[in-house]
Amino acid sequence: MKGKGKSGISPVVATVILVAVAIVIAIAVAFWASGLVGVFTRFEKLEIVSAIMTAPDTFQVIIRNTGSADTAIIQVVVQGRAVGILSPAKTVGVGQAVTCTVDVTSPPPGVTVELAFHSAGGKTYPTAVLATLGTGTAPYAPTTATVSCQ
Repeated sequence: MKGKGKSGISPVVATVILVAVAIVIAIAVAFWASGLVGVFTRFEKLEIVSAIMTAPDTFQVIIRNTGSADTAIIQVVVQGRAVGILSPAKTVGVGQAVTCTVDVTSPPPGVTVELAFHSAGGKTYPTAVLATLGTGTAPYAPTTATVSCQ
């Protein structure tokens, strides 16, 4: 009468239960890890949607944040010279678009003016605009600019 009335789990059932528990734990860890990856891989990316000359001394640039983290525009560079600082910096939220107006001395007509926007994340976003309304003279080398973003 040895073992009568006492029964245990068969090895097959025990193995199935252990494998099922291991799979559930692995799925839980995978979801947790993917959540961490999303937090640590956020990035900024500004996209110049349009850039036009609206007056002989004014450029209008529309910038959209297509990244996954908020950023801020802190400086404008014209023709390779840092001529305008935004104070305070203009924050651009994820998916948000801002319109920046850059007032600078008028370039000569027909010159391509290089504009670049620096972000708080240390990145530079360049664009080029043809000075169709310009009235200035060559060589074009602005030293100051007034910048506003809305």
